[in-house]
This record gives sequence, C-alpha cells and structure tokens, in this order.
Amino acid sequence: MNKFGYRHGIIAAIIISVCVIYLLRLFTYQVVDDTYKIMADNNSQRIEIQYPARGLIYDRNGKLLVDNQASYDLMIIPRQVKSFDTVELITLFDVTREELEKRMATCRKYSPYKPSILFSQIPGEKYAYLQEKLYRYPGFYIQTRTSRKYNVNHSADVFGYISEVTPRQIEKDPYYSSGDYVGTSGLEYTYERRLRGKKGEKILLVDNKNRIKGSFRDGEYDEEAIVGQDLHTTLDIDLQDYAYKLMQNKKGGIVAIEPATGEILAKVSSPGYDPQLMVGLDRGKNYRALETDPLKPLFDRTTMAQYPPGSIFKTIQALIGLQAGVITTATTAECHGGAPIVGGRFMKCHWHDSPVTFKASIENSCNPYYVNVFRRLLENPKYKNVREAYGEWRKSVLEFGLGNRICPDFASEVPGSIPTQEYYDKVFKTKNWYSSYIISLSIGQGELLITPLQMANIATILANRGYYITPHIVRPTGDSTQAPIQKHVLPIKRQYFEDVIEGMELVITNGTGRMARVDSITMAGKTGTVQNPHGDDHSVFIAFAPVENPRIALIVYVENGVWGSRYAAPIAGLLIEKYLKGKISDNKKALEQRMFESSLVSTVTSTPKTPTHD
Repeated sequence: MNKFGYRHGIIAAIIISVCVIYLLRLFTYQVVDDTYKIMADNNSQRIEIQYPARGLIYDRNGKLLVDNQASYDLMIIPRQVKSFDTVELITLFDVTREELEKRMATCRKYSPYKPSILFSQIPGEKYAYLQEKLYRYPGFYIQTRTSRKYNVNHSADVFGYISEVTPRQIEKDPYYSSGDYVGTSGLEYTYERRLRGKKGEKILLVDNKNRIKGSFRDGEYDEEAIVGQDLHTTLDIDLQDYAYKLMQNKKGGIVAIEPATGEILAKVSSPGYDPQLMVGLDRGKNYRALETDPLKPLFDRTTMAQYPPGSIFKTIQALIGLQAGVITTATTAECHGGAPIVGGRFMKCHWHDSPVTFKASIENSCNPYYVNVFRRLLENPKYKNVREAYGEWRKSVLEFGLGNRICPDFASEVPGSIPTQEYYDKVFKTKNWYSSYIISLSIGQGELLITPLQMANIATILANRGYYITPHIVRPTGDSTQAPIQKHVLPIKRQYFEDVIEGMELVITNGTGRMARVDSITMAGKTGTVQNPHGDDHSVFIAFAPVENPRIALIVYVENGVWGSRYAAPIAGLLIEKYLKGKISDNKKALEQRMFESSLVSTVTSTPKTPTHD
C-alpha cells in the first residue's frame, strides 16, 4: 500500500469511528434512555424546593402552643415571564403597580433563571383563585410551604417570629436561599437549626404553559424534606395566660421560676402583641405599626429592660453584710422618718418603729439601715480604701447572676450593669473616692441596672438558700448544641439566708407585702418602690412560696405603679395562688378584678388589630 492509500485508510477509520459513536449516543438517548425525549415533549423541567414543616412548640404539660398551617408562595422565573394581566395581580394582592414592578425587579436582580418569591404566605382563598388563573401567567407558579399558627394571642416575646432571610444571612449560611424563612427573635431564633428541619427538592416536568406534567423519572432524583424537631418548653401556659390578663394595660414584666430546676414557668413582657400578626401577607405592615407604637410592644421588658432594682436589692446587701461580718442579726439602726448619713445628707424613710432590728429592717424596708450596712462594707478596715472595698463588694454582687446574661434561651438578653471601679474613676475623676459618692447603691438605686429575669433569679437564690440552676425555658434534650444547665452555688452561709427569709416572711404577714398574702400558703417576699425621674415611681415585688419547699419564685415589675404594695405585690400573690391552688379564692375576687381593670397606660396605640384565632 502506498503512502497515500495508508493515509486515506486512517482518515476513513476516524470518520467511521466518529459516526459509530454518534449513532450509539443517539440510540442511547432515543431508545435506551427516554430522558431527552420526555424533556423535548414537555419543554422544560422545574426544580421545586420542598420546605419542611418547622418543629412544633409545646408547654410543660404538653399543650400545643405553636403549630403549622398550609400557606402558598407565588413564584416567578424572570426569564420565562411574558406579558400578563398586571391589573388583576395588583388588585388581588392590594399593591400598587410600582410595588409590583419593584418586587419583580428584585427577583430579576437575584437571578433571571432561578425561581424567586413574588408574594409569600398567601392565604387559602387567594391561592384557590390563583390556581384557576395561573395558566395565563407564563413564568409564574405556586409553591406550597407551611407558615406558623399560634394557639395563643400572647407570648410573642417568648416565641419570637420568622422572616425572610437577608442577603447577608444567605452569604453566611449556604443552607439558605432567596425566599427562605429564618427565625428572627425569641425561641424561633435561638433554636432555628433544630426547628427548621432540612429542605428537600422535587424535579417536575412542565409544559410550555408552566403546567405540571409529572415527576422527572418518577421521582428517582427527588429528596424528601425532613421535618424540624419539636421544642418542649417549661412554660405553664395557663399561668402565662393569667399573668398577661393581670398585666393588661400596664407596662412591665413578670418572670416566674421553679426554684429546684431553674425552669421558667411564666415570662411576660407587657405590653406585648399577638404573634399571629407576624404571619401572612400583612406581616410587613403589621411590623411597621408595632415598630412605631409608642408603648414599644416589640421590646422585651423581661430580658432587655434594665431597671434599678430598688428595695428588693436590700436582701442582697443584707446577705453580703452578714457574710462579710460587718453586721450581725443583732445589729440595729436609728430611723425616725429617715436619718443623717455620711456627707451631711439625710436619707428619707417612711415612719416605723426605731431602733430598727435586722429582721425589722427587711420587714419595713428601712433605708438608713442599709445605708449603714453599705457604708460598713465600703469602709471596712481590712481594705486599703473605699475603691478596693467596692471591688470586693461588686464581686459578691456578681455571684447573684447580676451583670451577666444568665438564660441561654434568649439571644436578646442584656447583662444589666453593676458599675466597675474604672467607671467611677472616670465619673469622679479620681481613684480616691468615698462611700458617700455612691451611697444610693445601698438601696438599689443609682447606677445599678438589672433585668426582671435577673430579679426573678434573686428570688430563686433566696428560695434555694444559696444557689440557683441556670434559668431556662426549653427543656434539655441532650443535644450538644444546647447550652448546659448548671448549678451555681454562692459563697454565703445557708444560715444567713434563713435569717433574711424570716424578715421576708414578716413582709407578707405584717409589712408592705400584705396584699400578696395567700391563705394557707407560707410566703416570703420583698416590696420595692423604684424612684423614677420621668414620672410615677415603679412598683416591684419578689416572692417565693411555700417557704418550706418553694415551688415558685417570681418578680413582678410594674412601671409607674407608684409603690410595690399597690400593684406588684397583689399581682404576685394572685399568680402564686393561681399556680399553687389552681384557682383564686372568693375573698380575692374583688382584688383580682381590680388588677384586671386597672390601667396605667393610654390604650390609644398604633398596634394593629389582633387577628382571629381558631
């Protein structure tokens, strides 16, 4: 064979080989595998995300608090959109043409090829109407998912809410994509990974009118969604509901804790709002109304509000003073409507018997007595100066969980403020400062700032005679991602707690806490009247019961309630009776009605109307 013939043979072999390969591929596509035939017949395929139902939320007794309901999103794939009836769409969703165009532009910006949500959480009646008309809207389709359904019309500060993910969240966590929802506050935020489940996907075949013609390869490549895990909270929803009724038309917070376990029985931020307002097509409008409401219903007063503790702080001063040895239970003080204190000032007090004994100082909430205790702590000769003594006092105060975040279930919790030595150095422009400069701290005023949650924890420490369990509202599951629940023991002798508690029992039987008294239940409590330069003073009360074997410890903080005995103490007593006895006795019905009906705020707000609950 000559050289030309050899080359011709090679070229022919190459051509034949290429033809055979193409024929084999065509045979595979058209005979063996019908995938491309099906796609050609049906024009396109659509990957539809399968959203899992979020985990449910229950109370301590198994009552369902947060459920799911079917909702629908109107999706668009911008590159497939053709002309459509814009008038019909803006009428159906009650938006302007400009708003519709803005939404579509946002979808195009995200991706012209990927699906985006145009309208989310569409209710059933609008969904039914759209289903009939959707064939006239090329590039549009309906995607089913679940939205939240709340079985109570309160406790939004506990549950939180979910909202659409932001670009930053998508960038931070690749699990999310445009149109997904994520927990934004409360338990929905803290336990997002547990509640959200895992998304699945379904590959659908659609025709040129976007109508579903079936599953791609009978669902061979589909992935099932995995439902989110449930949360079992420690809330007693009956007590929670009752607490909200008592706080109606009042500002403030209530936190009740089971001392032996640290489980939060009730957590009320008032005014609150109905969590169902944050679900559905109107949630954006509702949020804006809540955000501009002067009563600040979005602000969680139990974990974010920082108040002076007032006279309830005297229990801490008493314990620190006894432990430090600067006073004993035999220590007395003079008080005649007040008494002169360091610096030539006069500390006012209400009239009571004098001299004041230790237990009577708690019973009568004597201001000069605790000025004396604090002065002895700060001028203790074992320390070089007041500044050094203050540092030791501050360490003792921090042992009570103050100045720190103590509940892992709420990301919004603030630590409060127990001022540092460095803070006062700057304020006084010297390190050589005196006890008279900060004497208001002795009675829980001045620069002390404490959250109601921390105040409830003080009541818990007193009930337990010297320790507390990490306060929590979600029962542990053994999940390694959940913060540990620990026992925190204070370095103060148990006997000193018993001494303070005896004084607190007198508050209930003879003192300013008489309005909290409950028949046949032994209680210990402490009232507080917190000075407020912006209006009426605040009403505060901590308590626990029964004294011998405490089952509930709580704080009631009512803004502008004037005295601890006027609102906080009666409300606390009613809550304790409701929890321990299951009902309110007849002789307390009039008091209960007065608390229900009393109002300390204007009822004219911008808060949207509560939606109907089934």
